[in-house]
Amino acid sequence: MKKAQNQTKSRIVSAAWKLFYQYGYENTTIDDITELSQTSKGSFYHYFNSKDDLLGSLSYLFDKKYEELIGTMDPKLSPAEKLLLMNRELFLMIENTVSVSLLSQLFASQLSSKGEKRLLNPDRTYYKLLRQIAVEGKEQGLFRDDLSVNDVTKAYAVFERAMLYDWCISDGNYSLCQYSEKMLPLFLNGLSRQTGG
Repeated sequence: MKKAQNQTKSRIVSAAWKLFYQYGYENTTIDDITELSQTSKGSFYHYFNSKDDLLGSLSYLFDKKYEELIGTMDPKLSPAEKLLLMNRELFLMIENTVSVSLLSQLFASQLSSKGEKRLLNPDRTYYKLLRQIAVEGKEQGLFRDDLSVNDVTKAYAVFERAMLYDWCISDGNYSLCQYSEKMLPLFLNGLSRQTGG
């Protein structure tokens, strides 16, 4: 039953973001979303109070991407290689399927919302995967001794959010993927034992 519910929610979220990207947030109606997702309005309102609620669901879409990655990621990759792969896959997805204005609206909704900060939810697949990689890195002695698993996890998440935020306020006038491919290795180098301590 729960799996069927998750699939329904997933279909609604995927359809919504596809339509938002194609036609814009303002031009997409709940009817459009239910039609494309082949669900009912009742199902829509079971998961979301309004179309605005869907803005926070972008983190759900990101986590779906991470779940796919977990299934295909080569376990032989080093922790740093896993982080680089995670970043590249997410940023590619964002560049190809999420407009700058939608991502900006997501950040705005998280900044002004008194409700749940979905991007920061520690139960997200994103944070579970990050913690797992950070634990692996600490066990292998790759990260600085003065940084805990939580420090590494948070620093990486903050780095990514900063990149996304900058891309939004720059109106997407550069390639998110290309810039991150240049900057993320430098950032990870700062967390590593060789340079940091």
